[in-house]
Amino acid sequence: MWRFWVALPVLVLLRGTAMGAEEQSQSLPVPRFVSIKFDRVNLRSGPGPRYPTAWVLTRRDMPVEVVQEYDTWRKIRDWEGTEGWVAQAALQARRSIIVAGEIRNLRGNPSADAPVVARAEPGVIGRLDKCPGDSPDWCEVDFAQSKGWIRRGEIWGVFPAETYPPPAP
Repeated sequence: MWRFWVALPVLVLLRGTAMGAEEQSQSLPVPRFVSIKFDRVNLRSGPGPRYPTAWVLTRRDMPVEVVQEYDTWRKIRDWEGTEGWVAQAALQARRSIIVAGEIRNLRGNPSADAPVVARAEPGVIGRLDKCPGDSPDWCEVDFAQSKGWIRRGEIWGVFPAETYPPPAP
């Protein structure tokens, strides 16, 4: 049993280092949006496990903005403006959005005249499918029960002029 406890931290350390190196080789931009990978993630006051936990994030798939990087640590900002550091391994590239402000209409196509297919309450998290360049004010999103189009200004998790997914080089 003693060997198990000695080996476990080494495996975690190596896994974190490998992921950090892979991410750095991709030259990902900062800032960028990602999402929380787990149901519980410690938001720390600095980039490392010895820094105190300032907050605990408890919503898997919640979108966050990466605003700074240090080794395998990412400084993130959530939709309410809270900032702190998390291990890179606690984040995933999958893009999510969160409904902002008030109850929002989800429409059948990217038009204010399109039929409403669902209504989404503030704080609801959905998957970002696309924000095409030919419909700059609209994004297609997927909630657990509904899929449709929502105005870009009614969600948080995508930049104002961002085309998603980005065009191929």
